[in-house]
Amino acid sequence: MNIVRAGHAAGRLNFQGDVSGSDNTPSAPEADNLFVLIDRRKLERECFVRGIEAAHGAVTIAAYGSVSEWKASDMSRPPVAVLLSIGGRRVSEPAVAEEIRNLVGQADDIPVIVLAESEELSEMIAAVDNGARGYIPGSVSADVVIEAARLTSAGGVFLPASSILALRDTVVQKVERKTGVEEYFTSRQAAVADALRRGKANKTIAYELNMCESTVKVHIRTIMKKLRATNRTQAAYKLNSLFPVGSLEAE
Repeated sequence: MNIVRAGHAAGRLNFQGDVSGSDNTPSAPEADNLFVLIDRRKLERECFVRGIEAAHGAVTIAAYGSVSEWKASDMSRPPVAVLLSIGGRRVSEPAVAEEIRNLVGQADDIPVIVLAESEELSEMIAAVDNGARGYIPGSVSADVVIEAARLTSAGGVFLPASSILALRDTVVQKVERKTGVEEYFTSRQAAVADALRRGKANKTIAYELNMCESTVKVHIRTIMKKLRATNRTQAAYKLNSLFPVGSLEAE
């Protein structure tokens, strides 16, 4: 049988393991089984604790409605991790980001993990940027929540596998994608860049493209600036690296 003990003054729920002995005193949980949950929504807070307790009877969740309630509590030992549930709010909201930073500051060395509904990779990255050691979307199981908390307590950072795969696909696509010439140059600049890559002199470029030599010089300065090249040789090298042969030729 499991016992539910509620601290009404702090709005806290403690779920502890099986009863041992005849005095009905809950047995002390292991040192790595104590977690703190902060969620200002009372109903969701209680449902979360019950769900975790049902899946992990040996786990203790001390739940509070705010950081101040947690800090004012009389916990005898620090938790493995602090779980901050923001529900449907977004980390990208300034108030939420400030809430995370404030909690991280008050948690000292205890890792903070954000629980949220959003599964957007940008939200997960924003949480880590604000000091959180993990981000758990609502689609994961209770087992994942506990294991993620233990991972962060060992010094790791937790993001769901789906977000890592999405990030990998984004990076791979970016590497494989050929850089579009139109993203860098106008059609005339591309023609000058192709001639520059071939080592042609300004006068030759001007003649072949029916431009004034002064106009060619302006285009070359613009091309070098866009490429962050300090001279023509470096510009030619970068052009060969960025664009396949023939991509700069005028249509």
